[in-house]
Amino acid sequence: MDKVGYLGPEGSYSHIAAKTFRPNANLCGYGSFMLAVEALVKGECASVALPVENSLNGSVAQVMDLLQYTENVFAFEECTVKIDHRFAVLKGAEKRGISRIYSHEQALAQCGKFIFENFPEAELIATPSTAASLKMLKSAADACIVGAHTNFNGVVLSEENIADEKNNLTHFLLVKKGTAESAGHCAKVYFSATCKHEAGALFNLLSVIKNGGLNMTKIQSRPIKDKAGEYRFFVEVEGDFADAHVKQVLAEVKRAANSFKILGAY
Repeated sequence: MDKVGYLGPEGSYSHIAAKTFRPNANLCGYGSFMLAVEALVKGECASVALPVENSLNGSVAQVMDLLQYTENVFAFEECTVKIDHRFAVLKGAEKRGISRIYSHEQALAQCGKFIFENFPEAELIATPSTAASLKMLKSAADACIVGAHTNFNGVVLSEENIADEKNNLTHFLLVKKGTAESAGHCAKVYFSATCKHEAGALFNLLSVIKNGGLNMTKIQSRPIKDKAGEYRFFVEVEGDFADAHVKQVLAEVKRAANSFKILGAY
């Protein structure tokens, strides 16, 4: 049976995504995105579920960097997970006694208004995942933010979603070892590109996509690590990578770019 890696422990949103991708697979949680991708590269798992974008907080920078800088890994499926954050405390804890709130940094940011209005003096402490924050509930002064699906003995969840925006979605990719050459039919292609550091360079690059008739569904940017002030662009377009016209347009994008890498076809 294939093993699917995810950011653990069990009960994290990445765990939900892994189950969505492969309901009957052997799932294995890792302590960080980097460890999960390293396990994939070493052959310890067949694929890894990675979040690339949240509808509130935008791109997941570390994952984008891992896709860019890790050789021979490729995204071949996508799914969307609805995020429903709940405030969790030990049974019997009172609101006025809460002084520490634990969760993944994304969850803390997504619940910022709730935290400010109810616990303005509380210390906010980031954990590797929402599920991992449960381990930090050790006294009545501790609280954490976890998914609504969490069911842990002795822990009480808020009745309502505490996120600032209730329509909160995270886009996940299922990544495996491979390259674009192994891609089959798909609905979208995900790639990165850099362009010249001059006026109109990005416009010229995007014009190739427009003139080729491909619909761009996403564009994000990340600073290039060793080039201050310059950026790498991560682009998603609609199109079947197996289609000759789509391949031709992407080849033209590659020629117009300083660097180019196809990250996924799903």
